Amino acid sequence: MLITIIAFIAVIAVLILAHELGHFFTARAAGVKVPEFGIGFPPRLFAIKRGETTYSINLLPLGGYVKLAGEEDPKMPGSLAGKSIPIRLLVLASGSIMNFLLPIILFSVAFMVPHNQISGNVTVEQVTPGTPAADAGIVPGDILRKLNGKELNSSGDLNRYLQINLGKEVDLLVQHADNTTSTVQVVPRWKPPAGQGPTGLVVDTPNYTIYKEYFPFWKAIPMGFVTSFETLALFKNAILGMFIGTSPIGVTGPVGIAQITGEAIKVGFSALLEFTAFLSMNLAIFNLFPLPALDGGRIAFVVVEWARRGKRVNPRTEAMIHLIGFIAFILFMLAVTYQDIIRIITGQNLTP
Repeated sequence: MLITIIAFIAVIAVLILAHELGHFFTARAAGVKVPEFGIGFPPRLFAIKRGETTYSINLLPLGGYVKLAGEEDPKMPGSLAGKSIPIRLLVLASGSIMNFLLPIILFSVAFMVPHNQISGNVTVEQVTPGTPAADAGIVPGDILRKLNGKELNSSGDLNRYLQINLGKEVDLLVQHADNTTSTVQVVPRWKPPAGQGPTGLVVDTPNYTIYKEYFPFWKAIPMGFVTSFETLALFKNAILGMFIGTSPIGVTGPVGIAQITGEAIKVGFSALLEFTAFLSMNLAIFNLFPLPALDGGRIAFVVVEWARRGKRVNPRTEAMIHLIGFIAFILFMLAVTYQDIIRIITGQNLTP
C-alpha cells in the first residue's frame, strides 16, 4: 500500500509539473507576469519567492496551478488578457502541449528499461462467417505474423493495431497450416455486431514465452515517438467510438487511478512509465475540452472573442462561469471517487 501511494503521488506530480511548466515557460517567454507557481492545491505547506514569482508546495497533491496576471483584465501590466489572441491561445494550450510531449520521453525510457515481453504465435481459433476476416480467406489454424509490416507476438499486439486502424484497410501476413504464407487485406469495422470484434476473429497465443527486452537510446527514442502517435490514434478512435456508440464511456477518479498505479508498479518500472504516458495523453486531451475551469474552457472564450472581432465576454461573467464549472467539476470528481471506492469494495479490478 505504501509503495502504491508513493508511486501514485510521483505519477501525479510528474504530470502536473509538466503541465504547469508548459504554462509557466510560455507565459514568461510572452512577457506575462506569473505571481505564483503552485504544486498541489491549498492550504499551503511551503513557499519561496524568487523574483516576481512565489513557488509553493500545497497540501492537496491532486492538482497544480500557474497564477497568471490579469487573465481577464487587459489593463493590468504584464497581463495575459493584454496579449494578442495567438499568444493567449499558446499560453493556455501549452500545458496540454507539454502533456502531449511528455509521453515521448516516458515511452522512450520505458523501452530502455529491461522489461518483460511476450513472444508467441497469434493463432486463429475461430472465424465468424460473413466478417472481414472470413471474406479475406482466413481460417482456424492460421497464424497471423504481421499487420502492416509490424510483427505480431501476442493477441494484444493484434488488438492494439486493429484499434489503431479502425475503418482502414490493413495488410495481414498469414501463415497457413501447410506453412505457406499470403498477405490478405482486412478492414477492421467501427460498429461490428456484438461479440464479433472488428474483424470477426477469435485468436490466442498458446505456448508463449516471456523474455527480458530493452533497447539502446538511439532505437528507443524513435520507438517512443511511434508509440506516442499510436497512443494518440487510440485515444482519437476511442473518443469517436463514444460519439457513435461503439465504445463505453468510462471515467476513473483519483482512487481508481491509484489502484491502477499499484497494479502497474507490480508489473515493473517500465509498465509504470507506460501508464504514466497514457495518463499524460489523457490529461492533455481532457484539458482541451471546452468546459469551464479547464484550459479548453478558457481557450473557448478567446475563440469567442476572436469570432466577435475582439469583443470580449464580460470578465465578471467569464469568472463566474469558470467558478461554477470548477465547483461542478469537484462535485463530479467526488461522485467518481465514490464510484471507484464502491468498485474496489465489491472486488471489481481495473487494469492498466
